[in-house]
Amino acid sequence: MNYFLHVLKNYALFRGRARRKEYWMFVLFNLIFAVAAIVLDNVLGTAMDGIGYGAIYGLYTLAMLIPSLAVAVRRLHDINKSGWWLLITFLPLVGGIWLLVLLVTEGTRGENQYGPDPKAGEAVLAY
Repeated sequence: MNYFLHVLKNYALFRGRARRKEYWMFVLFNLIFAVAAIVLDNVLGTAMDGIGYGAIYGLYTLAMLIPSLAVAVRRLHDINKSGWWLLITFLPLVGGIWLLVLLVTEGTRGENQYGPDPKAGEAVLAY
């Protein structure tokens, strides 16, 4: 949960690096909260017929758009790639698979052009 909150605190920070654990913990909690928003939409009756979700899920997704992009860019920076590599997802099938491979790749050890190694400052997130 600390990683999710850390990403939200740095919601529009597109510089620097994010380690794998930070990225994937954010993805996990984002998925959990998105499912909870869908369930809440259905329980409260705000879900649209035939779609299964409604305004609560839509607002949550909109609120998480910038933080999701920012942490993905920082994750790519950790493997010494530009954030523009996110655009590879526009290549049908192959692009999404290649981006997944990049996102699970271990980060560059030591400092790279995007900043210091986030694993070296691991104690920062232990609040």
